[in-house]
Amino acid sequence: MWKRLSVLWLAVRGDARQLWYALRHPAAPLWLKAGTAMVVLYLFSPLDLIPDVVPFFGVVDDLVLVPLAIRFMLKRLPAGVREHAERRAAGTVDAAG
Repeated sequence: MWKRLSVLWLAVRGDARQLWYALRHPAAPLWLKAGTAMVVLYLFSPLDLIPDVVPFFGVVDDLVLVPLAIRFMLKRLPAGVREHAERRAAGTVDAAG
């Protein structure tokens, strides 16, 4: 389980940081919070589209679906929230700004 999560984290590190900052923004839409909760539930759920016991393909569905879901949500954010999250993830804005 931890190996799967570490590989997934390497794949989505930048997008996950943007998502984190977007979730913490006061104007973050409710659908973003619900969608993020669904992605996390899918990631930790024992039910997958392709079971993890199937060699190679069991992990690939997580490595494809989770980053696609995160990217899908980030692209549909309101412009102000998206720009703020991108700046925070890049480290160009202080914590208060």
